[in-house]
Amino acid sequence: MFKKILIANRGEIACRVIKTARKMGIKTVAVYSDADRGALHVKMADEAIHIGPSPAAQSYIVIEKIMAAVKASGAEAVHPGYGFLSENMNFAAALEAAGVVFIGPPSPAIEAMGDKITSKKLAMAAGVSTVPGHMGLIDDAEHAVKIASEIGYPVMIKASAGGGGKGMRIAWNDAEAREGFERSKSEAASSFGDDRIFIEKFVTEPRHIEIQVIGDAHGNVLYLGERECSIQRRNQKVIEEAPSPFLDAATRKAMGEQSVALCKAVGYQSAGTVEFIVDAQQKFYFLEMNTRLQVEHPVTELVTGVDLVELMLRVANGEKLPLKQSDIKLNGWAIESRLYAEDPYRNFLPSTGRLTRYRPPAEADGVRNDTGVFEGGEISTFYDPMIAKLCTWAPTRLEAIDKMAVALDQFEVEGVGNNLPFLSTVMEQDRFREGRLTTGYIAEEFPAGFTGAVLPKGRLFEVVAAAAMLQLVVEERRGRLAQTALAGQTETYGEFVVVIGQEQVPVKLHRLDPDGTWELNLFDQVAAVHRFNWAPGDTVAQVIWSHGGTSVLKVNARTGGFRVRYRGADLKVQVLRPHIAALLHLMPVKVPPDLSKFLLCPMPGQVVRVDVAVGDIVEDGQTLAIVEAMKMENVLKAQKRARVSKVHAKAGDVLAVDQVMLEFEGI
Repeated sequence: MFKKILIANRGEIACRVIKTARKMGIKTVAVYSDADRGALHVKMADEAIHIGPSPAAQSYIVIEKIMAAVKASGAEAVHPGYGFLSENMNFAAALEAAGVVFIGPPSPAIEAMGDKITSKKLAMAAGVSTVPGHMGLIDDAEHAVKIASEIGYPVMIKASAGGGGKGMRIAWNDAEAREGFERSKSEAASSFGDDRIFIEKFVTEPRHIEIQVIGDAHGNVLYLGERECSIQRRNQKVIEEAPSPFLDAATRKAMGEQSVALCKAVGYQSAGTVEFIVDAQQKFYFLEMNTRLQVEHPVTELVTGVDLVELMLRVANGEKLPLKQSDIKLNGWAIESRLYAEDPYRNFLPSTGRLTRYRPPAEADGVRNDTGVFEGGEISTFYDPMIAKLCTWAPTRLEAIDKMAVALDQFEVEGVGNNLPFLSTVMEQDRFREGRLTTGYIAEEFPAGFTGAVLPKGRLFEVVAAAAMLQLVVEERRGRLAQTALAGQTETYGEFVVVIGQEQVPVKLHRLDPDGTWELNLFDQVAAVHRFNWAPGDTVAQVIWSHGGTSVLKVNARTGGFRVRYRGADLKVQVLRPHIAALLHLMPVKVPPDLSKFLLCPMPGQVVRVDVAVGDIVEDGQTLAIVEAMKMENVLKAQKRARVSKVHAKAGDVLAVDQVMLEFEGI
């Protein structure tokens, strides 16, 4: 086995590889850019080598710099992780030429399957079902429109060398095809250094289901079940699970065997993933093959008990796979939630800054958290905004979902906008819990964007009860509550009105003993609490109900009450004495400022271009500017007809969130 490997990556995947290497007694070498000088993967590795400036194009994807680090460190092998150079044939070939082992497939297999156009042609030749499309090169935007019209809308416009949702657009008409081609080509060039684009038919109501494969140098290839990856936003996966709630055993076997046959046709070795689009009748179509370890590989590991990174290392070392296909059993259910530094209340735009608080749930009892960050660390504009991958395992799907909901409630992230509330909301939705998924799930369930969860009465009951107990503890600390000695115990009483939005809920509560047994009366119901774990200053409150359930709420004190975050809802909760609550209707309501005359930069990023000038009249839906953040180009459009009165930004400017870019006047 190798004595030392270099990991040509960063963030959580570098940390993930280091964990397995450490378990196997293999020393690790990290590489890092200026922005990652203090990163977690640098701290975890045995050695670390600086490879250049912060932009990936000047560091992580520069083959010469990685090769120099390999030489300087004396590493015998390189694990590429995912993204960056993981599917770059030239990088694999350079390592092979230097006598260094690439912990991945051989370069011809990367060339054959890593390129989406080539792999589709090979799949068709092998008799694999594929989606209709144009596999040749596309000259320009007008050529793209012509091809899209011939295939028939809707179409998917994709970067040939793409991945991670970058360089991908869905077009429903000529205008969207034209703009989608330009944006995809630009993103592909900046992210992958390869701007080739292809177009294929977009299957409506599709599921995205992929098969995990692993092969060795001795002709053995196995499939390790499937992953359901249909919950996507901008073609980037957000929630994954294994197995799929949709496939039957026969379809799973057919997809697995077809994936294995495809791998054998190109002499594939190492871990890889064959992705399929599956329609409502369980007909599946080859989409692409990712010749690397996938972001979502942990769910497969949780249901199979297989360490995929370890198998990659052993295969790269020339060993035979220690398993047969008959050894692969799917046990239980696993869910993965990708925690991103993206603000769901701003259409999931990237957020940057310092993680002032980062407290993941404990990794125990079926909870796993793969991360590359730490409290006090920075989320920069240079890389993907992933914070962590939170996974749960349980014997059944609903149990895994419930465990995920609690783990998300326990997860504390402050300092940057993040999608925790969105993930929590999805876990509570009936459609998700019933497994009725498509790649259009997010657009269909949140057509107006995400504005926070609306709690059903049962969840609202839990928040109101918790808020009353929070206030009682606070007032008890201040010495305001009456206490009565009874049978040697100290009992505490309280009566409040809990105000959430327009709803006022009277609550009477009675703490029976100092150890935390409570009785509450609210919504004309009596509730018993076995234990309430919270003290002033704590940011998480835990309610253990006498009936056996547990509620975990994130809590911050505010004037007159608390900010409470629970199951996707972010609530301003007032807890008042009844006589004060009776006067609440007399209080004036603060009106928010009118910002409709401004175009504000929705995320920290760099201006790619501004398409309007002072005096221009813009129409509803017209493109005003493009801002790049986290390697994604975001098109900013007019919301109504207006005249541009001032322009405050130009191409190349680096802007903060909410910085004014344009001003308008009515016409």
